[in-house]
Amino acid sequence: MHAPANTSHLAVDGLTKRFGQLAAVDDLTLDLSEGEFVCLVGPSGCGKTTALRIIAGLEKPTAGRILSNGLDITTLAPAERGMGMVFQSYALFPNMTAAQNIAFALSRSAGAANIKARVSELLELVDLGKFARRRPSELSGGQQQRVAIARALAREPRFLLLDEPLSALDPQIRGRLRNELKLLQRRLGITTLMVTHDQAEALAIADRIAVMRAGHLLQVGSPKEIYDDPVDAFTGEFVGAMNFLPATVEGPDTLRILGKMPLALRHDFPAGTKVLAAVRPEYVEISAASDAPDTLNAKILGREFQGAFVRLSMSAEGFERPLLADVGNAHAFADEGASVAVRIPAARVRLFQLPSAQ
Repeated sequence: MHAPANTSHLAVDGLTKRFGQLAAVDDLTLDLSEGEFVCLVGPSGCGKTTALRIIAGLEKPTAGRILSNGLDITTLAPAERGMGMVFQSYALFPNMTAAQNIAFALSRSAGAANIKARVSELLELVDLGKFARRRPSELSGGQQQRVAIARALAREPRFLLLDEPLSALDPQIRGRLRNELKLLQRRLGITTLMVTHDQAEALAIADRIAVMRAGHLLQVGSPKEIYDDPVDAFTGEFVGAMNFLPATVEGPDTLRILGKMPLALRHDFPAGTKVLAAVRPEYVEISAASDAPDTLNAKILGREFQGAFVRLSMSAEGFERPLLADVGNAHAFADEGASVAVRIPAARVRLFQLPSAQ
């Protein structure tokens, strides 16, 4: 049986998983190209781990298919799918050394000499050649993670599935290890699907990000596409900080934010429509207090030092939530209690329909 031409390397087609009346995964469709690194993100309980377990063969779907190079593998056993999986807890055997944990994934029929050579190759691949005889308790969290990845790669899988692989690590080393993970994946060229609730992690290492909520896939795109042009307010707020300012449409290319600040922006909403004007904190401009018509007056409530920038939290008349702005450290006037003028560039604004509950 041959795969059809022009097919995705890994495809999820209409995947659904119900537990009684609850749809943990609802009609999920996602394609991965060969060698691609895709992150499946969303809040706890959104169905991303359930979807990963179904793809791995650890859960049976209620409906839908999983395709490998166009061939249906939905009913195949986990060991027959060509997938290596790394669990959140790494699932290493505590009484085995790093080498023994990796060797456990290999068939005894390969022969002792071949198993030993393959284990050595994998340990060197993940830069753990000197730690072959150490048990998990003698390894750092990052080293345990690399043992788990080496074990997942032992049988040369076509796909690598990662379930929150960095969540158990100390924050100080997560940044370094996610970079190492990306470099390793690039070197191997293995198609990878990683589940994470950490949007910063996904933005840093993914080729594409798939955002889930309540079992549904909301948006798929490059990190830049997801960040700069979110499909809805939820995605915008989940993937990075976002200000949502109430606005009223006044014409085909004008609206007014908080009933005050006019903004020239083309849109498709009818006049009189109440919308949300969304803008990232780094695009909010502040200056000394002004009476200019294209600004809002605000008062600084607090400053949060972020290293390369300072995140200001401000109160603006008519806006219940704090307005956030990321500014350079040179803003001497931006002290707590100071009055400032806020300007929002129209080109950086995205408009969203108000949720029906509002």
